[in-house]
Order: sequence, then structure tokens, then C-alpha cells
Amino acid sequence: MIFRQLFDPQSSTFSYLLGDESSREAVLIDPVLEQVRRDFAVIEDLGLRLLWSLDTHVHADHVTGARALQKRAGSQIAISRASGAQGADRYLEPEERVTFGTRYLRALATPGHTRGCLSFVLDDLSRVFTGDSLLIRSCGRTDFQEGSAVLLYKSVHQSLFCLPDSCLVYPGHDYRGLCTSSIGEEKRFNPRLGGARSVADFTGSMEHLGLPHPKKIDVAVPANLHCGALGTEGPATADPQWAPLSFSSAGIWEIDPRWLEENAASVQIVDVREPHEWHGPLGHICHAIAIPLGQLKERAAELAPDRPIVTVCRAGGRSAQATVILGHIGRGDCASLAGGMLRWCAEGLATEDARNDP
Repeated sequence: MIFRQLFDPQSSTFSYLLGDESSREAVLIDPVLEQVRRDFAVIEDLGLRLLWSLDTHVHADHVTGARALQKRAGSQIAISRASGAQGADRYLEPEERVTFGTRYLRALATPGHTRGCLSFVLDDLSRVFTGDSLLIRSCGRTDFQEGSAVLLYKSVHQSLFCLPDSCLVYPGHDYRGLCTSSIGEEKRFNPRLGGARSVADFTGSMEHLGLPHPKKIDVAVPANLHCGALGTEGPATADPQWAPLSFSSAGIWEIDPRWLEENAASVQIVDVREPHEWHGPLGHICHAIAIPLGQLKERAAELAPDRPIVTVCRAGGRSAQATVILGHIGRGDCASLAGGMLRWCAEGLATEDARNDP
């Protein structure tokens, strides 16, 4: 099985990509709207076809990326029927299976954080994705969205703590840099739910957490009650319009050599290689501007503010870094030439001798 744990630093949310190696079918658990470009790029890199976006519950701290992924990847949306969300393709009941290729996830009812919380356990009981119901040495709060400390205690003990001790726990969030745990560990060490702690112990501690409401709750909950439909047209998912760009899993906007050759006059081509490379066997693109990467920040003012920038190097590594540098100084209208001069020449596109010496 193909497995990736993905992270959104703003909300400290984990998303989980699971793919079947033979069929290349995949599911993504708890996608985050702001990370949709990254997630889609990872899916494409791995050669997967996303069948389902699964939300463990109606989130209050981020907008789900399920609707945006549906538009990009053609995936379907599934969430608990008890969540009250509208606009999903499938409403899951406890014990239902979500299949991808030869593998499946089984839905476990784990309400308490919210009334509609689900966890998803892998078919071989090796991994469970607990959303906010069970966190590493912690658990989700129970003071809004029809939460219930009593219900959460019962959910964890009756549905999750009955799994094998060796079953790995993958939570919906972590705020201390922990990535995974196990059922056995949480049964022993979880300070809220583990050991000999009773339901009275648990409810007493949960009543006195004193946590502020999530910052995005007023936006996130209404959007997530529509499976992310209210948040999919904003800047988080709107692609640049000046060229047909692709977004790499490394977080870099890239442009195809053929498009650049046909539209070179509409952009500024900045070659960030060293002088000896500019004069070297690969040549350079006609009308390119030579600014070595180490000088780019100092010389960025030489570039016109009203024309997009395409950065170029030998293979695409330094030009990718060049877009990062330009982004830090406010030039968001830039992209890296995919594959650099190696790909440009391999596709038989025209080069010229040194004309703009650095």
C-alpha cells in the first residue's frame, strides 16, 4: 500500500493519503483547502487516481479541501451521515467500508468531539485514523458542536481501545511535533483517557480545559457543513491566469517549455545560471536576461513590474529557488521552466549564442 502523512502547519492538521499499489486507486482523509494544490501534486507524482475525500467530522479550525479536490481530481466526497453536512456524494454509517482497489477503510463511530465523528480503520487493523476523537496523549475538545465528554469517553474505550495494541494511531492534529502513536501506548499513557481513568475523571478534566474557540470557526463550520463549497473559489485554490502553470509537490509553479517558446514575448525570461554556463554548450534562450542566482535579490529591481517572470537554469533546481526568492520580495507572478535547459534542448527548441553577457 502507498501511504503518505501530510501536514498543514497553519491548523496543525494531518491529512492522510492511502493508495492501492496495483490499481493506483486512492483515498485522502481530512484534506485542507489551503493544501489542495500540494495534495493534488503528490497524487499526480505517485500516479494515483483519487476516488474519495473522507472527512472525519465537520472541522472547526480549517475548511476542508474535499470540494476543491472534487473539481481538480474528479474525486467524490464522503462524510458521516450524523455530521449534518450537505452536498456529499456518500453519507457513511458505522461499519461501512470505503474501498480503493483491493484495500478498504472501515468507518467507526467515535462521536463526542462532535456528534458526527468517524474514525477509519484499515482493513488489516494495522492503522486507524482517529480525526479529533483520539489524539496523541490527548483528545479533541467536547465543548461545542454538540460535543459530549461522556460520549467521547465511551467512543474511545468501546471503538478504539478495542483495536489491537499494535494498531498505529494517526490523529487529525498534533501541536507538539508528534506524528503517530499506537492503541497500546494510548491505553497506557494518554493522560485523559488511558490507564484506570474513569468517565468521571475524564468529564471532570474536560469541563475545565478553558480553551478559546478556534480562530476560523465562524468561516470553517458553515463551509464544512457544505463539504467545503463556500471556500473553494478563494485565493487558496485560484490558479494564476497569466499562463497554464502546473504546481509541483515541492510547492513550485512550473511552466512547460513549448508554451514558453510560443509566448516568450509576453514574459521576462531570467536565466539564473553562472556566466560560464551562459556561454556553455547548452546555450541560452533568445532574449533571456542573465542574472546569476546569487545576484537575483539585489538585481530584482531590473525586472519590469508589469510582466510575469520565467526563471531558467540547467535542470530546474536553481530556477525553482529563484521563484522562492522572487516571491519573498513580492513577485508572485513567476514560474520555473520545468526541466531547465536540459529539457529545452532535448525537445529541440531554439537557443542562441551569448548575447546578454552577465
